Amino acid sequence: MAIRNFSGKTPFLGARAFVDASALVLGDVILGDDVSLWPMAVARGDVQAIRIGARTNIQDGSVLHVTQDNRFNPGGRALIIGADVTVGHGVILHACTVEDLVLVGMGSTVLDGAVIQSRVMIGAGSLVPPNKVLESGFLYLGSPVKRARALTEKELEYLEFSARHYVQLKNRHLQESSAS
Repeated sequence: MAIRNFSGKTPFLGARAFVDASALVLGDVILGDDVSLWPMAVARGDVQAIRIGARTNIQDGSVLHVTQDNRFNPGGRALIIGADVTVGHGVILHACTVEDLVLVGMGSTVLDGAVIQSRVMIGAGSLVPPNKVLESGFLYLGSPVKRARALTEKELEYLEFSARHYVQLKNRHLQESSAS
């Protein structure tokens, strides 16, 4: 796994965190307990902070980044991801906030200042524009994203299932890598 310091900042990995050998975690990044970063995922906290809550999974090829402090963005913007979040394959999360129990579908992009409230599903290939707020309890689809409908009870249960599933899968990977 590639864990790299940058500008005096060292990434911190919580208990039982898993970072695949081909993933990169750089700079001011904190991974909570049981977080998983899968192959080719990048968490680049070089010019602002990245915080990822417990039991969140960042799937293959996803890119997590931030916005620097400059005259266009005074103070810059961090990337904050809550607990029990599933970030699908090939997602870009850039200087936004994703609250707890969210599923971000494969190939989606969430841009600067957007806020994804808890218990939201974002469909594959969606684009969340800068500063957009996605309200809790709904499915959002499209480019730009639009509210499609309320989540069903089964979909709400799936948000928790997905996070638990990835913790179990992560544990298997940790166990097999320590056995070899």
